Amino acid sequence: MWHYFPGQYMPSYQINRALTQAHYGGGEFAEILEVASQIDPLDRESFNKAWANMGDTVYELAENYAKANKRVSARRTYLRAFNYLRTAEFFMTLHDDRKLPYYLKCRDAFLKAIDLFDERPVTVDIPFEGSFLPAYLFKPAGVKNPPVVVMFGGLDSLAEELYFGIAQHLNERGIAMMAVDGPGQGAALRLNHLHTRYDYNVPGTAVLDYIIENLGEHVDTSRVGIGAVSMGGYMAARCAAFEPRFKVCMIFGAVWSYYDIWKNRPDTHPLAEIVQHIVGADNMTDARERLKDFTLEGVAEKITCPTYILHGEDDRQNFVENAYKVNAALTCEHVMEIVPKESSGSAHCSVDDFTKTFNMYDWVGEKLAD
Repeated sequence: MWHYFPGQYMPSYQINRALTQAHYGGGEFAEILEVASQIDPLDRESFNKAWANMGDTVYELAENYAKANKRVSARRTYLRAFNYLRTAEFFMTLHDDRKLPYYLKCRDAFLKAIDLFDERPVTVDIPFEGSFLPAYLFKPAGVKNPPVVVMFGGLDSLAEELYFGIAQHLNERGIAMMAVDGPGQGAALRLNHLHTRYDYNVPGTAVLDYIIENLGEHVDTSRVGIGAVSMGGYMAARCAAFEPRFKVCMIFGAVWSYYDIWKNRPDTHPLAEIVQHIVGADNMTDARERLKDFTLEGVAEKITCPTYILHGEDDRQNFVENAYKVNAALTCEHVMEIVPKESSGSAHCSVDDFTKTFNMYDWVGEKLAD
């Protein structure tokens, strides 16, 4: 992965992420590089401020386009604003008074953008344990009764960001995608206060039941797959293991044990507070203890549907050993693709080159067509 900030992985990773998402409407190269030029990689506040300032500026541009009824320009500009504001919000601490307002603003930008789509995604609130999981159904144009992949993000990520790449690639292959804020993610966490859980098959089954019962006019409810990215690699595998009605499983970044990933990381890690937030812990000692249940040991071999694992050899967040362990445990039909270290796309979840995901989407499409 190219490092904009030499020797500084995390801020460089986020620059790569935004540049890749720009291909899908989530940014403009010049704006992203302008933001990068204002960041001191050793100063977290400079990161937050640079992204927030650009997000605010672009959001205002979008509002002006919308007031002038320039729908295409407004749509594209709201999408950029969403992604910049999302990036700013993600690294704001829970004690930062700006965090929730910036989350609400970035989500507002996305909702305003999709209102201007030629075919507006279906937005739903999936009932779940006295609350609900917000979700978006992105459908391929001109395809009647397409198969659908249920997609979760990772850590406390937002369902909206799954549009920038994954949804578009699946839609181009005639597959619908339902992006869901599961427990510990997006609005389910920030607004509904639903923490993550090791038995992610429970929300996975709730989403599948909702699709079967309510979305038959939009998708083929007999051809539903499950997928997830980053920490979601654990979630997707867990869902597939305990919900045999899923027809295919897409693991975009494998996780064998989330506890193993975090057991030796320092309490000062940039994502440590986020981990505490998603599990509902007050400190990292408690958080690590709760993560011990997040393992695929004794679980992966229960998966019966065809499964694809995509992992970067240079993944510095979930090391590639996770993929090898999951692959070795699987007894179902499966493929493991490792993007080699010397290649672009070998970083965490291929954020530095989404073209490396093409084989995975093609394979998923073939399995859902059977």
